[in-house]
Amino acid sequence: MWVMPQQPPARSTDSRPPRPDASMSLLNNVMDHSLDDGYAEAAARRGVTGRSHLPTTLRSRIGLAVGLVLAALVVTVGAAQARIAGPSDAKERQKLIDRIDNGSTDADDLEKDIDRLRSTVSRKQQEALRKQGKQGQLAGLLAGATPVRGPGVKLVVDDAKNAGGSGGDGPRDSDGFSDTGRVRDRDLQRVVNGLWESGAEAVSVNGQRLTALSAIRAAGSAILVDNRPLVPPYTLLAVGDGPRLRSEFQSSADGQYLQVLHENYGVRTSIAAQETVRLPAAPSLSVRTAQPARKGKGSSS
Repeated sequence: MWVMPQQPPARSTDSRPPRPDASMSLLNNVMDHSLDDGYAEAAARRGVTGRSHLPTTLRSRIGLAVGLVLAALVVTVGAAQARIAGPSDAKERQKLIDRIDNGSTDADDLEKDIDRLRSTVSRKQQEALRKQGKQGQLAGLLAGATPVRGPGVKLVVDDAKNAGGSGGDGPRDSDGFSDTGRVRDRDLQRVVNGLWESGAEAVSVNGQRLTALSAIRAAGSAILVDNRPLVPPYTLLAVGDGPRLRSEFQSSADGQYLQVLHENYGVRTSIAAQETVRLPAAPSLSVRTAQPARKGKGSSS
């Protein structure tokens, strides 16, 4: 019997559709094998053998402990350095405090020496004036070197009752001050000059004896007499014939000026004759010229 050779079965064709990105094989290879083969093999070996046989949790705890130890070490070192530097800083601070205290003590001692020397000079001046008799007493009175008492007047000048904050364009605002009811240095200057011109023999302001060299000026809103600040009310004492001195001052131009301040700006004033007023000596007397005293008929100055 004739047997027909068996035909090989026909190969079935693949029915799956081709990949949409089949034409981009190079990009697919890069995306699928982004890690180099050598690096991949090394990573696989580390995953199998590992560089440490300790569990991950234990290694984390050890790392945390090491970090805490390092932090504690840093804190301990910082505290030790602070303890070392602390006494040194305290010593330097104490040295500065001691220097300040010593400087203050020295300044106080110098102030006491100055006051003592001023008292000595004043006493010597008064002794020299007394030795000159009436001429010396008159010179001491006019120069303010000796205290004086006698009849006179008491003149009080004070700020307006509601002084402060009232602005304007008047003549009293020319210096930038808006408080026209406040007594100024130039007001006191005019009042003092008016008392001198009215016949006053000696004048004081708030206990400060005025001399021919006294200065009345302003420092900000304060009034200084011989560099000493005064506060209102300003009390002026003048030695002289009380009733006559009061009348002469009120009728003078400076007395009229004070009246205008009272009527237009509310500056408060009062003047009254006094049976007795007491004026202290000037705190310091500056000697500009001097000559030796005559010791005998043949001596020359």
